Order: sequence, then C-alpha cells, then structure tokens
Amino acid sequence: MADIVDTAVSTGSFNTLVAAVQAAGLVDTLKSPGPFTVFAPTDEAFSKLPSGTVDALLQDIPQLTKILTYHVVSGKVLASDVVNLDSAPTVEGSSIKIDASNGGVKINDATVVTADVEADNGVIHVIDTVLIPA
Repeated sequence: MADIVDTAVSTGSFNTLVAAVQAAGLVDTLKSPGPFTVFAPTDEAFSKLPSGTVDALLQDIPQLTKILTYHVVSGKVLASDVVNLDSAPTVEGSSIKIDASNGGVKINDATVVTADVEADNGVIHVIDTVLIPA
C-alpha cells in the first residue's frame, strides 16, 4: 500500500494539495510512519478560494504550512471514529469541529465526500472545501 503522499498523487484530484505540501516541505513528514489522518481538499476545493489565494500561499510558506497542518490530525481516525467526535486537535495546534448529526460528516464548513481512503501510514478523508484556521 502507498503512503499518504503517494496515495494523493495517484488519485489525480489532489494536484494543488500535493504541490502545496511539496512547497511547504511537508512531504517527508507525511511519508513518515505516522499514523496521520488527513482531511484532503480536492483541486476543486482549492479552486473555490478567492482568485490568487493559492499563488499567494505558495509565496508565504509559514501561512501555507499553518493551513496544511490544520488539515492533519495525529493518529488514524476512521469514519467510524469520527462520528463519535465533535472536535479533534490538529497538528497545527487548534481544533477542527466535527459534525456528524445530519447523516453526512462536516469538518468545520467542509463536507467529507469520500471517507477512509487507506494509506499505509494513515487515512485520507476527501473534503470539498479548504479548511482555514481561525
């Protein structure tokens, strides 16, 4: 099985996320044993950001790193675990809100569109919106 980075690359719908992870120097971290849970925004999610946001973030590595690490939770948290939580601490340092009350799962304002994409060092949950720390 592939690690989180290779899994994201092979999927083909995370090109912006992978480029951002590379720019922020987080590839080695996300290839390490982990385990990690990554709430991964699709390319379409990144395209919802205001024009120029992604390019600006690629020039501001500290802010980019803060946003990316806000999408990562230490440990392997599967969908069956997520539904029992109302928040989770992120690697960035603050917590994300989890709401599984309406049949689906929302992480802050993002909806989980595909859960439990397994990787050998954790799990990816695909989300439709980029999470921005407060």
